[in-house]
Order: sequence, then structure tokens, then C-alpha cells
Amino acid sequence: MMISVIVPIYKVEEYLRRCVDSLLQQTYKDFELILVDDGSPDGCGAICDAYASQDPRVRAVHKENGGLSDARNAGLHAARGGVIAFVDSDDWVAPDFLEALYDALESEGADIAECAVMKTDGTTEHAPLRLFDKPSDFATEPALRELIHDGVFHQTVWNKLYRRAVLEGIPFPKGRTNEDEFWTYQVFARAKRAVKVDRPLYFYFQRPGSIMGTSFSLRRLDALDAKTERQAFFEENFPDLAPAARRNLAGTALYLAQMSLRHLKGDELKAAREKTTETFKAHRPTREDLKPLSFKDGLWLRLARLDFWGTARLKTLLRKGF
Repeated sequence: MMISVIVPIYKVEEYLRRCVDSLLQQTYKDFELILVDDGSPDGCGAICDAYASQDPRVRAVHKENGGLSDARNAGLHAARGGVIAFVDSDDWVAPDFLEALYDALESEGADIAECAVMKTDGTTEHAPLRLFDKPSDFATEPALRELIHDGVFHQTVWNKLYRRAVLEGIPFPKGRTNEDEFWTYQVFARAKRAVKVDRPLYFYFQRPGSIMGTSFSLRRLDALDAKTERQAFFEENFPDLAPAARRNLAGTALYLAQMSLRHLKGDELKAAREKTTETFKAHRPTREDLKPLSFKDGLWLRLARLDFWGTARLKTLLRKGF
């Protein structure tokens, strides 16, 4: 089956060839590579066109700058494959990234396959290819539970293969940071099975100028909007998961309050305090929600139920949670 690999591109001239070359060297041959030039002001557009002229598997899509989500949506619109992959343009993948994940999809009858990730500063070599045990597979609700806990599965869009049917009609939210958090749980909710290949086939390079590598700002609080939407979704569709999701949302609010205390000042800090506090109060874990947690694991959430902002200050002072 053809796999459509979508690469959103913006101001990555220094890294783009490394990414594209790793994809063109895949052991799985039936794929198309869609390079989405998101109005990049450097030489990325010309690089995309050069690859497209040299290799029939490559297509270049040029558009006005609209951000990461908009570029991914444009790539999905252009994609012709029955299976979809996303790769960020400053990262790269192992030679059997597509083959190993597609084999896992097929062997387990899954709709999503995720691989392990190796973080890198740009100099780390590929992990040696090796034999591995049978992949771990999960039905819908257990997979979602792992996603909530950032356990076996993770919110990241880019270290996965998706059967096209599970993501049709679910666009990425334009103009938001933490776009993965708005999107991934919806796709997992459609998957009858998800499978994890516990090998580092994806190499994640967080360069200094990347979106999530920049200094903390109010935009990071988009994560609260994403998890608030997720909470409503779970309460309606997966009520057994709602307590775990609520604990996770409350913990995120507390963490973002701490980050705001460390990095924001003046009106921005005031706005962050209001948003994190309001979100916590609206989704404050109940005593019943906290029962599954040990005293140690639930300590900060129990304190936050009494005084949210005071707990954030204390936790920050003690340098806990960073």
C-alpha cells in the first residue's frame, strides 16, 4: 500500500536535506514524499523543487505561510496514500522507519503504529538495527489511557503511521501551539487497535529556533485549551477515562503555572495566573479522582485543591516538577 509522508517546511534550509535524504533511503519503496513549503523565506522552496525534479516519488507543495498545522493540512489534502506519516523537517528517520511500522500495522491489524524516539543534538548516529520482540498492541480505550499518561503512546504526531480512515475529517488546529494535543487523542479514539514498536526509528532534533525550543510564552497555555477539549470529549465518549484525564489536566495547569512564575512578568504573568487558576478550578480533581494515587504521587494535586497558586509557588520554590 502507498504511504504518503508529509513534511511541513519553514526556515530549515540547514537541516532539510538530512531529513529528505533519510526518507528517500527507506527500505519500503511504495511511498510518496510530500514536501510542503509553508512560505519559507530562505532556500527551502528551491530545495523542494530540486528534489521533486530528481525523484518521481517527491512532490513539492508551495503555499503562503500559515503555520505548522496549516502546512500539515495542506499535505493531507495533497496526499494520495492509504497510510499517512508526518515527519518534521529538522528531524530524520532510520532506513526502515516506514517498513517496520507498516509491518506492525499489518501484522497486528492496527490503525496506528508508533515507534520509539531517540533525542539528538544532531550528532547522534542511528541506533543499530536489530531484531525485536513482537510489538505491543492495544485496543482503543487502553491505548487512550496510555496516551493520557504519556506511557506507551505519546501525543507527538510525527513518530507514527496512520491508516487514512482514522484521521479523515480531523484537521490540525490552525494558529495554535501544542497542535498535537488538540489532534492526537481524536485520532486514537477512532483506532480499533494501536501498536508500539519499541525501537528508536525516529530521531528528534530540537534546534534552538524550533517552535517548542523557544522561550516560554503565553502561547504555551494553548495546552490547557487542548486538554479542556479532550476532557469534554472523554466525559462524553469514554467516561471511564475521565478521572485520569482530569488528573492530567490539573497537573498540566499546575506545571504551566510554575513555568509562568519562572518566565513571565507583569500583565503576562497576571493573564497566566488567571488562566491556569480558572482551568484548575473548572476541572479540579475530586477526592475520588485522587484515590488511585499514592500519597506521594497525589501530594501536589491534593495541596492544589486547597490553594492552587500557593501550591504552584511552593513547588517552584522547591524546584519540584521541572
